[in-house]
Amino acid sequence: MVNDEIKQEADAVETTDFDGLEKQVQAEYKLGFDYTKPKRDESLLRLKLYNNQRRDKDAAGDTTLFTIFQTVLASLYIDKLTTDWSGREKGDEDTADNLNAMAKFDYDEMGKDELDYEWDWDTLFFGRGLCMMSEYIRDPEKNIFVPAPEIWDPMTFLRDPRATSVNGNRLLGRNAARFFGRDIRMTKIDMKGNPNFFKDIDWTKMKYGYTTNSIVDAAVQARADAQNLTDQSKLTKESLLGDNAEYCLTDWFTHWKGKKVRVWLANDRKKIVGYKEFKKDAEWPLVDRSLYPTAHDWDGTSLPDLLEDKQRLRAVAQNLGIKAMTADLYPMYIYNKNKITNKHDLDFGYNKFIPSDGNASDSVLPLRKSMPNLNLLDFIYQSLDASAQKATATSEIQQGAVSQQQRTLGELNLVAQKTETRYGLSAKVFGWSEKRFWLQWYQLYKENFADKIDEKVLRVVGAFGAKWRPLQKKDIITKRRDPDVAIQSQEISRAKQLEERQALGTLFSVLMQDPTANIRYGEKRLARVFGLEKDEIERLLPPTIDELIAEDENEDLSKNMFVQVRSEDNHNVHLEIHNKAGETKSKEAHVATHKKALLMIKTKPELFPIQQQEQTTPQAPGEAPSLNGQATKPSMNFATKPLQPSATSGQPTQGKTMQ
Repeated sequence: MVNDEIKQEADAVETTDFDGLEKQVQAEYKLGFDYTKPKRDESLLRLKLYNNQRRDKDAAGDTTLFTIFQTVLASLYIDKLTTDWSGREKGDEDTADNLNAMAKFDYDEMGKDELDYEWDWDTLFFGRGLCMMSEYIRDPEKNIFVPAPEIWDPMTFLRDPRATSVNGNRLLGRNAARFFGRDIRMTKIDMKGNPNFFKDIDWTKMKYGYTTNSIVDAAVQARADAQNLTDQSKLTKESLLGDNAEYCLTDWFTHWKGKKVRVWLANDRKKIVGYKEFKKDAEWPLVDRSLYPTAHDWDGTSLPDLLEDKQRLRAVAQNLGIKAMTADLYPMYIYNKNKITNKHDLDFGYNKFIPSDGNASDSVLPLRKSMPNLNLLDFIYQSLDASAQKATATSEIQQGAVSQQQRTLGELNLVAQKTETRYGLSAKVFGWSEKRFWLQWYQLYKENFADKIDEKVLRVVGAFGAKWRPLQKKDIITKRRDPDVAIQSQEISRAKQLEERQALGTLFSVLMQDPTANIRYGEKRLARVFGLEKDEIERLLPPTIDELIAEDENEDLSKNMFVQVRSEDNHNVHLEIHNKAGETKSKEAHVATHKKALLMIKTKPELFPIQQQEQTTPQAPGEAPSLNGQATKPSMNFATKPLQPSATSGQPTQGKTMQ
C-alpha cells in the first residue's frame, strides 16, 4: 500500500510541468549565496583557527577556543534532554505511554547520541545547527520502521535573508524561510535509490563534481586545509572513479505554484533531476537549533564570535613573550672594528680568548634596546582569559583546571551554581529545537506507518526484564488531536526531582494521618518522584482487585456498553480508574451510579458495613472485603434505569454485566 502510494507520486512527478522553476531557484540561490558569503568565509577561516595544523611551526598556538568550546559542548551534550509524551484528550494515555517507549527505542535506532553530538557541535560553532527530518526507513522484514534524521552542514547551507528561523513563529509561521537549500554530492547509485529522483535521467549530459563557486567544495577544502591535507580537486578526475563518481547537486526547498516543494538540480542548477511536494500546511522538515539566539535575527551569537579575538591576541601575547625571552638569550652588541679586526673572533666558544688592539674595555658594548614590560604583557594575557571565561560562563574550574587564585568553598559553590544557571539557559533553548524534532518524528510515523499493515515490535526493559511490545498505527497515533511532548533538561529535572521529594515527603507525612486520605495514590506518587518506572511501581504496589476490575470495565465503557455497578465496589477507586475511559453515554451513567452509591453509603451507613470499614481501613492488595473477619455478601446492586443509556437515543442498552 505504501509502496503503491510512492509509485503513484513518482508517476505524477514525471508528468509535472517545471517551466520556470529553474529560473526561480537560480534567483533564490544567488540571493542566498551573496547574502551569506561574508559569514561563510569568516566561518571557514575559523575552522582553521579551531585546529590549525598548518600554522607556523616556530610559533605557539593558543587553545582558548578549543578548551572553552569543548567544556560547553561537554556540559550541553551530557545533559540529555528527556521527552515526555502526553495526550491532549481523555483516552490517549495508553498512546502516550507507547510513544514514550517508542521514543526511547528509536533513540538507539536513529543513532541520536551521535546525531546530537554533531548537531550540538554545529550549533556552538556556527550559532545555529540544522537537522533534516524528511527521510523514513521502512523495512518490514527486518522490523525497521524509523525516521532517518540527517545533520546538514551549515557551511553548505543557503537561506532566505528575511528569515529569522526555518519555520518562524510556531502558531502564525511568520518570519519563516521562504526558500533555503544546500549544495550536496551524490553518486549515480544514490540518486537511483531515491524515489524522488526521475527515472529517465540522461546521464551522458550530467556534469561531475567541482562546479563553479561550489560551496560544498569550499567547505570540504577548508576542513582539509585545517588538517593539513591536499586539495582534493587536484588529486584525480571524478569521472575516473566509475560508480563512485559524484555529481554536484543543489538540494532546494521553495514555494512553487502555491505549494511547498523540494527540488534537486544538477549542472549548476540548470537541470531538474528530482522533485517532491509537501502536504498542505506542512512545516518545513528542517529543524534548526540555536545557542545564544538574538531576537528577530537568524544567526545569534556563536562561541567563535566571543572567543576568536581573544585567542588571536593571546597567541600574539604568547609569541611576543617567547621572542622577548629569545632576545634576552641572544642579545645584540656593538664592537670596535679597529680593535677587533676579525668579526668571527666574537663567535661563541668555551674558554675562548679574543685578541684586541689596545684597551679592551670599550671593544664590545651591548646594544641598548627597549625592555619589554612583561608585567603589562601578563596583565593583557590574563585579562583576555578572564573576558573569555565571563562571556561563556566557563571558569578555570569548569574547564577542569586548578584555579590560580585561592578561593573559599562558599565562593566556589556560588561560581558553580551561577555556571549551571547560564548552562541551564542554553539547555532550555536547546529544548525548543528538541521539541520540534520529536514532533516531526511523530509526523513521519503518522504519514508513513501503514495502518493495519505495519507492526513495530519494541524491546522494553523493565522490572521484570526484557519484554516485547508489538505496536500498530492505532497504538501510536491519536484519533483526533496530536499528542504533546514536554522536553526537559536532565540536570534541571534531577534538581526539581530532589526538591519535589523533600516537599512531598513533608506534605505526605502529614496527609497520611488523615483517615480519608488516598494513601495508595500518595505511595505511587512518591514512587514516581523517586524515578521508578510504571512496571516497577506495579511490581512494588500490585493493582488491587478493584483497580483491575475497573480497568477491564473501561474497555466496555469506551465501547458504550452497559456495565453494572456492584455494592462491594470501592467506588472511589472505580471513579479514579474510570476517568481514563473514553467519553461515552455508558461511562457517564456508570460514573453517576458510583457517585449515587457513595451518597447512599453516607446517608444510610447501616446498610453498607463493608464500605464503612473500607473508608477507614485501606484494603490490602488482593484481600477480599470483610467485616470483623467474616465475609459479607453484597446487600444490593446499583443499576438504576434512569442512569442507563436509553434505546431511544440510539445508544446500545445491553452489554457485559459484571456479576
